[in-house]
Amino acid sequence: MSIRTTRTLRAVAATGVVALGLAACSGGGDSGSGGGGSADDVAAALEEGGSLTVWAWEPTLEQVVTDFEAEYPNVDVELVNAGTGNDQYTALQNAIAAGKGVPDVAQVEYYALPQFALSEAVADLSSFGADELDGTFTPGPWNAVQQGEGIYGLPMDSGPMALFYNEELFTQHGIEVPTTWDGFVEAARALHAADPNVYITNDTGDAGFATSLIWQAGGQPFQVDGTDVTIDLADEGSTKFAETWQTLIDEELLAPVSSWSDEWYQGLGNGTIATLAIGAWMPANLESGVPDGAGKWRVAPLPQWEEGASASAENGGSALSVPAASENQALAYGFLEYANAGDGVQTRVDGGAFPATTAELESEEFQSYESEYFGGQRINEVLAESATNVVEGWSYLPFQVYANSIFNDTVGQAYVSGTPLTQGLQDWQDASAAYGKEQGFTVNE
Repeated sequence: MSIRTTRTLRAVAATGVVALGLAACSGGGDSGSGGGGSADDVAAALEEGGSLTVWAWEPTLEQVVTDFEAEYPNVDVELVNAGTGNDQYTALQNAIAAGKGVPDVAQVEYYALPQFALSEAVADLSSFGADELDGTFTPGPWNAVQQGEGIYGLPMDSGPMALFYNEELFTQHGIEVPTTWDGFVEAARALHAADPNVYITNDTGDAGFATSLIWQAGGQPFQVDGTDVTIDLADEGSTKFAETWQTLIDEELLAPVSSWSDEWYQGLGNGTIATLAIGAWMPANLESGVPDGAGKWRVAPLPQWEEGASASAENGGSALSVPAASENQALAYGFLEYANAGDGVQTRVDGGAFPATTAELESEEFQSYESEYFGGQRINEVLAESATNVVEGWSYLPFQVYANSIFNDTVGQAYVSGTPLTQGLQDWQDASAAYGKEQGFTVNE
C-alpha cells in the first residue's frame, strides 16, 4: 500500500489551511449531526441502491469499490481523488460552504477529524450501528473517531509505531539495535563516529513525528472538552521528547534530509540513514521506494523512554466519514461498514494496507506472514503487538490541521537556527492558542 499519500500533509505549507470555526456548532462536545437513521435504514438503502460519491486518495479502495458494487449491484460508487490531505480538506470545506458538490463519503486523517466533528461537518454515525462496533478496532484508531458521545467515522487503517532499521549497518559496525531512546542516542553517536556519512535517522522537523513521540512518552499536551481546549507543550512527555531530541540536534546526529524527498529514498537505500521510527504502514513504501534495501531492513519494537516498558503510539492513519450534508447517509454508512469492518478489510490488507481491525491483526494468517523484503522476518508480529501497546488518553486539537501547518515556523526553527526545542514548543503553543482563540475556542495554557 502506498501510504506516502497519507503522510504528504506533513510537508504541506500553511497556504490554504482549512479553517473550521464554531459557527456550525450547537454547543458542547457531545452534540453532533447525525442522520437519525438506523441499522434497518442501512440495510434497506443497500437493497434499494443509489449513487454514492467517495472522496479518498487511498489506492486500495479501488478494489473495494469494485467488490462492493458486485455485492450490491443496485449501488453505483464514484471514487474521486479530490486531493491528498489538506488539499482534499480545503475542497471539502469549500463544498460544504457552497452547499453543493459535497461527497457522501470522505477520507479524513485521524488528526484532522476532530475539527470536522466539532464543526458538525461530518455526521455522528452512532445510530446507524457504529456504536455496536466497540471492540472491532484497536484502541488507538477507535478512540480517534470518537468525540464526546459521537462516532464520526470508521477507522480505515492504523499506524502503530515501530523501529525500522538497516540490520546490515548495525552488524557491520558492531552496534546493538537500541531498545531505549537513551540507547538510540548512543547508537547515533556510534554510527556517526564509525562513518561520518551515516546518520541514525533523518529529521528536519515534522509535526506528526514529534507528536507521536510525545504521545509515546505519556504526554497529553492537548486536552479537549467541547470548545474548551488546554494546550501544554511543556508537560512531562513533551519535555522528554525535547530533551532527547535536543541532544541529537546539538550533536548533529540527524540527517538534514526531509522525509519523502528523493534524497531520503536514496539515503534509505545506500545506508546513510539507518533507522526510521514510523507507522506500521511503512513496509510497502520501503518495498516500492527502496528496492536496494531488500534483505537488509528489519523491524523492532519502538525504543522506550523507560527500560523494560512497551509503550507505543500511532503515527498516521485515516477514517472514512460521512459529511453531514450528504443526502445518502444510510447508504454511505453501508459502504463504510463494508470497507472498514466487513469484507473490504481483507481486500485492503491483501493490497498492502495495515488494518485497524482487531480480528485481522490477531489472525494467524496475518501474523505469520514472512516478508521477503525484510529477510523473511514475521514483521506483522511486531507491528500487531505495537497496536496493542498504544498509550491511552491522547487527543488532537480541534484545529490540528492549522497547528501542524505552523510547526516548521515554530518548533522547526530548532533544526535550523539554534532555537531550543523547548522554546520552539512554547512558540508552537502560543501560536496555536492564539489561532484557537480567534476561532472562538476557550483556550487554556
